[in-house]
Amino acid sequence: MTRIVLDGERCVGSGACESLAPDFFEVGDDGVVAVLRADPAEGELRDVEEAVQQCPTRALELVPEQPADAAG
Repeated sequence: MTRIVLDGERCVGSGACESLAPDFFEVGDDGVVAVLRADPAEGELRDVEEAVQQCPTRALELVPEQPADAAG
């Protein structure tokens, strides 16, 4: 499982992520992106990965999420 992490202090609201993956990102009235869904399914990763790569300030990151039983 992969999770989307946003660094709101780095975000400049370019909207690149929203245009590439609108089911996951939305630029708010404050000019900062909101993550609508942080847990893309395997079949949704392509658009999300592209959105993360196109972020001009690298405010977005995809991180692997450990299953609850593996967190120990």
